[in-house]
Amino acid sequence: MQRNDLTDLNVFLAVAKELSFTRAAARLGLTQSTLSHTIRGFEERLGVRLLTRNTRKVAPTAAGERLLAAAAPRLQEIEQEIAAITALRDKAAGTVRITSDEHAYETILRPALLKLLPAYPDISVEVAIEHRLTDIIAERFDAGVRLGEEVEHDMIAVRIGPPVRFIVVGSPSYLDQQPAPLVPQDLTSHRCINLRHSTAGKLYAWEFEKDGRALKVRVSGPLTVNYAQPAMQAASEGLGLAYVPEDGAAEHLRNGRLRPVLDDWCQPFPGYHLYYPSRRQMAPAFALVVDALRHRS
Repeated sequence: MQRNDLTDLNVFLAVAKELSFTRAAARLGLTQSTLSHTIRGFEERLGVRLLTRNTRKVAPTAAGERLLAAAAPRLQEIEQEIAAITALRDKAAGTVRITSDEHAYETILRPALLKLLPAYPDISVEVAIEHRLTDIIAERFDAGVRLGEEVEHDMIAVRIGPPVRFIVVGSPSYLDQQPAPLVPQDLTSHRCINLRHSTAGKLYAWEFEKDGRALKVRVSGPLTVNYAQPAMQAASEGLGLAYVPEDGAAEHLRNGRLRPVLDDWCQPFPGYHLYYPSRRQMAPAFALVVDALRHRS
């Protein structure tokens, strides 16, 4: 491998991931003409075209896709190790990138970071609020936060919160119109606010358990959203029943805007966990964030 190949490979990977010379140039701090010249020289040395481009878009060729799939994860591992070695010093510093859903951020991450960050001015935390299961390795996050049952088995998982309970709620105006459901199967005759998984694209089947019996119910109704907050808002406005985190609905329950139903069928889930790759070298800044988030019962 020629010395220039590694630099040119990084340029190619940036363009192939961004699918844009403009975005790749901004990310690398280079001009578009420099990127274009670099890619052209790299392709000439390899004797194969890696990118197709026209006035509207850029896309990897078959050869480019093969190189992207093979090189990207290996270079990322090298970058992670270099970053870890650089961070091996007494003073914790640097940026920790975490992906989380909104509920976990508001209930767990934000309170913990408000205590941690003022004490360590050289540490910064970047949180991406996403309602999908993110590939933290491919997207260069240090860690992710999800419910325990959603964490991949090849990750290290650190419990950062208590069990989470989801409940079925409806407004008084809605529940006064028809009998409340007594068993989960009754939901099929009710208007319900559906949740669609952002990652899988499927509608979420509401999960219930009682006396060791678990079941899922697929509901239907006038509205579908991709996270709990708008579902809870729609339910409080009388649009139908919603399946939401109990702690998130607490204020609505206290002021009477929502009422719970099927309470004896709603059992807690494993709480939120911080997860990260098992091979990750833990830098001091990351170790402090993990310890600050760790759940202590």
